[in-house]
Amino acid sequence: MGDNDGLLETLRELRRHLGRELFPLAIGDAAAERRAARELAGQLDDYLIPRLTTIDAPLLAVVGGSTGAGKSTLVNSLVGADVSEPGVLRPTTMAPTLVTSSADREWFTAQNVLPGLSRVTGGGRGQPGTIRIVTASAVPPGLALLDAPDIDSIVTSNRELATQLLSAADLWLFTTTAARYADEVPWSFLRTARERSTALAIVLSRVPPEALGVVRKDLTRLLEANGLGGTRLFEVPELVLPEENARLPRQAVQPVADWLLALAADSRSRAEVVRQTLSGALESLAVRVPALAAAVERQHAGAAELRSMADAAYAVGLSTFDEGMRDGTLLRGEVLARWQDFIGTGDLMRSLESRVGRFRDRLVALVMGRPAPENELRVALESGVEALIRASADGAAERLLESWSSNPAGRALLEEAGVAVSSRLGRASAVLPARAQDAVRGWQAYVLDLVREEGADRRTTARVTSYGLNGAGLLLMIAVFASTGGLTGIEVGIAGGTSVLSQKILEAVFGDQAVRTLTVKARSDLRARVAILLGEDADRFTGLLDAVQPADDTAPALRATSDAVREHLRELPVANRRAALPEGSARPLDAPPGTPGELGTSGAPGTAGAPGRPEVSGTPVTPGSVSRMNGDPGGPPGTRGGPTGVPRANGTEGDEA
Repeated sequence: MGDNDGLLETLRELRRHLGRELFPLAIGDAAAERRAARELAGQLDDYLIPRLTTIDAPLLAVVGGSTGAGKSTLVNSLVGADVSEPGVLRPTTMAPTLVTSSADREWFTAQNVLPGLSRVTGGGRGQPGTIRIVTASAVPPGLALLDAPDIDSIVTSNRELATQLLSAADLWLFTTTAARYADEVPWSFLRTARERSTALAIVLSRVPPEALGVVRKDLTRLLEANGLGGTRLFEVPELVLPEENARLPRQAVQPVADWLLALAADSRSRAEVVRQTLSGALESLAVRVPALAAAVERQHAGAAELRSMADAAYAVGLSTFDEGMRDGTLLRGEVLARWQDFIGTGDLMRSLESRVGRFRDRLVALVMGRPAPENELRVALESGVEALIRASADGAAERLLESWSSNPAGRALLEEAGVAVSSRLGRASAVLPARAQDAVRGWQAYVLDLVREEGADRRTTARVTSYGLNGAGLLLMIAVFASTGGLTGIEVGIAGGTSVLSQKILEAVFGDQAVRTLTVKARSDLRARVAILLGEDADRFTGLLDAVQPADDTAPALRATSDAVREHLRELPVANRRAALPEGSARPLDAPPGTPGELGTSGAPGTAGAPGRPEVSGTPVTPGSVSRMNGDPGGPPGTRGGPTGVPRANGTEGDEA
């Protein structure tokens, strides 16, 4: 495969991206997208990275298929030993069984492939999440058989494991039956093999004698219709077995055994299988990774929609506060009473314009001699503004909770946060009152600084001094809430007179334009402080998004790795690339050169013992070595699982794994 370092590093980078939670929000078919990401991450861990790391590692052939297809019986019959447990109960085996030669045992026990599954060796049966490693003398070096769970198992974890194991295979030995070969579930897997150019052979088992050839012909037609024409196809007839877990007679599996043995013996054929499956899996990334990137972008779009809901809800909250500043409601109640104490007059509306000087004199006396009303007015203003902030925040939180609850992604996010958290989100945060108090006091200090700065020149300083800095500051605070909208009856007159009086006195001190400038500055500063408070309160919602949303660069990074894989594939020899395969179909795995003939024949072209025969580690394939795959010393039918004893049809075998 040439220099794989760059490709390996790209795949490892892709794996790092897939290690994050990419689809936390309930947007679109997030469950399917999470499943696709898990499957791709698993294939990187279980197959692509290990295979590229050691390109000449033993070939892994996974025996997969539907329930009752006879996978375990086939494996046992091929290796001539009861390494897997067939039976009518499902699931039969708790863990998949990998059968290898003693020469390759260390490679598979070292977790080079399927590293997420713990290994069980010896006589242990294995538990879920483990893989049994069994050695058999009949299995030649360079090849291992893995008995996988059913692809349509009644146990969800078994179905997922079957998919994982098939994704980790160099070769699929796909089993089906004469009764179920047209089922949709197997064909969904076969179409996946086609799309990824996976090396594939099919074993059609449990074929009634009268249907031999007929079912094969129809299955061949279906394979061609699904872009899998030319796929290697074996038939295993339905036979009467002496007992439930008996192995098939040698003649029934001989063609499969011969084919696998020749494949193991020929390094060039093994390399071709690896190149085909590996190239197909790598080429599939050009479709699978961009699809994941697009799904990540949908997550970002959904998160942006939830954030816009937060912005809108708290923007309304800020508008509510703005209205409360301008409609005069702050000048009623306690603030109005304290203002009257501060001014010390009840006939404020009579002859206001002609008596500004007189009011000023009385104000000076009050400010200089009686500080208590001044403090009470300041506290009343402070409490009124804090209450308005809390009410605005409560309304914004309630609106946003309703908006998120009506959105599937927001609702799922709230449900994940829990009932206790969600219920608290419907009102302002517990820390907002203290923050509001600090903000209002900070604003009051800012207003005093404005008055101090504006009264810096000599004449203005004298006027400010005559009223007192705090008194002038309170007048400016009152002027900020100058409008009377929202008040009714006599309150309008009283509040209106209050605001007009404060403004007239300020104008006498600073001038008309200065008062307008000071009022705008004071109002803008208060609004900015409240906007910060509301933004902090909204962070309780957006913080839920921040905790789960994928990084902004995730989708571009996924696309970059897909492009990098494509570039590295161009650097590989043409034989390794998808372009060398028939467009739109899996490349059928035909019998490799030197396939041995039937046992008992020799010297004929292409048979064991013929010139040009494949070798296993330099040892020529002989008739005896071929028969080892069947666990049969070469005796007559019936000596190892032949039709003797209590009859039982292999059609009743219903292994789950």
